Amino acid sequence: MTKKTRLWLTVFLGIMSAMAPLSTDMYLPALPTVQLDLGISASLAQLTLTMTIIGMALGQIFTGPLSDRYGRKGPLFIGMLLFIVSTAGCVFAQDIGLFLAFRFLAGFAGASGIVIARAIARDVCEGAELTRFFALLMMVNGLAPILAPVLGGQILLFTSWRGVFVVLVIVGILQALATLIYKETLPQDQRLQNLGESFRKYPQLLKDRYFLGHCLLQCFIFGAFFAYLAGSSFVFQNIYQVSPQMFSLIFGFIGTGLMLAGMLPARLAGRVSDVLLLKWSILIPLIGAVFLLAGFCLEAPMAYTVAVLFVTVVPLSVMGAASFSLALSRQGKNAGSASALIGFFSMILGACMMPVVGIMGDHTAIPMAVIMVGGYALGVICFYTMIAPEHRAE
Repeated sequence: MTKKTRLWLTVFLGIMSAMAPLSTDMYLPALPTVQLDLGISASLAQLTLTMTIIGMALGQIFTGPLSDRYGRKGPLFIGMLLFIVSTAGCVFAQDIGLFLAFRFLAGFAGASGIVIARAIARDVCEGAELTRFFALLMMVNGLAPILAPVLGGQILLFTSWRGVFVVLVIVGILQALATLIYKETLPQDQRLQNLGESFRKYPQLLKDRYFLGHCLLQCFIFGAFFAYLAGSSFVFQNIYQVSPQMFSLIFGFIGTGLMLAGMLPARLAGRVSDVLLLKWSILIPLIGAVFLLAGFCLEAPMAYTVAVLFVTVVPLSVMGAASFSLALSRQGKNAGSASALIGFFSMILGACMMPVVGIMGDHTAIPMAVIMVGGYALGVICFYTMIAPEHRAE
């Protein structure tokens, strides 16, 4: 690739892969407001996030094979159009049931950006170059957790929480326009011949113990991360009594760490093995999660909580780049289906855990911390039993 093409693809794919943080993080400062406005419980408010994530998880399962069969551009453009329509529905929905349905559809449609962005990266790169490209995507993607909650908090100063979804509609329109400019990266002769063949790849992929190890690792690690997403706004606004704007700045501070940590795989690709990066990117958060739980039990001050959350959450971008690169490097033309499957696993547990975070009410952080410790612990177990054995000779 030329430098110009690389820059264009990095920005384009980074924005596309940021569908998840844009759809959830921008909305986080508004969660307590939505709870009061609609007269619902904390768990039900967090369920609005859950529906988005479940939609994204299932959407990837369908969109990945479609992109392997029909190319990347068509399914991506259609997905963006559906995202615009369903997000607009969120703006006008007055009933919580209808609002949940539109959130699910928005997630389902937005999944096209997530899964196809990774598949396109696999189309144009391999080996250490693929790791570098994934790392660049994580850096661009890392801007979303920084800017989205800050922007969401500022929007709440001038309008209601529905204004957040108006902004998301605009983002969807810009992404749809960018898709029209994108040039197809999956040639006709490299596409799967029929859609049934695409879906039959799923059982084959799951029989691969190494690939399944990455799926399960990301399932548990992202489950812990989504618990943080669902619980953080209530922790800081209800327990530590900060404003939505202050919460957005705290969340953005941790997001800055995520973005900066994303530079490590790009800098170290070819010099430090991906598996070594992966190992430390899950061990450090496990230790941090244990300290986080201890802090909540002892009613630690906010400064302690912010510092420990920073250490616990920031390595996620390193884990994502290393694990995706290792998992997809062996998949060749199955990149779309493989990306969809690992993307499904990375979201489905987190979606299920989000309502559990609020199960004890909106003034305790213990469930969030327990889920984070459990998720990181199970991820470490998957690494040492299913992934590390394949790299012992390295």
